[in-house]
Amino acid sequence: MATMNISLPEEMREFVETQIAQEGFTSASEYFRSLIRDAQKRRAKQALEAKFREALESGPPRRMTSEDWAALRREAIEGLAGEEIRP
Repeated sequence: MATMNISLPEEMREFVETQIAQEGFTSASEYFRSLIRDAQKRRAKQALEAKFREALESGPPRRMTSEDWAALRREAIEGLAGEEIRP
């Protein structure tokens, strides 16, 4: 894992330490990783919403063909084949 050092004003450092204690994080690194994961999720959600908007604005939906369904099925199977199975 790579290391990154950041500088914070005293007020922000105190805020981070308070959040760590209140939220049950074990370290500042864990807290910042959580913030970054949340930001990544927000960005992914925004991208998905933009795609939905684009689809809605592109006109009426077209009917899926058997080729479309076959491609979707292949993509799903390939995606599942690459996933780690967890209990």
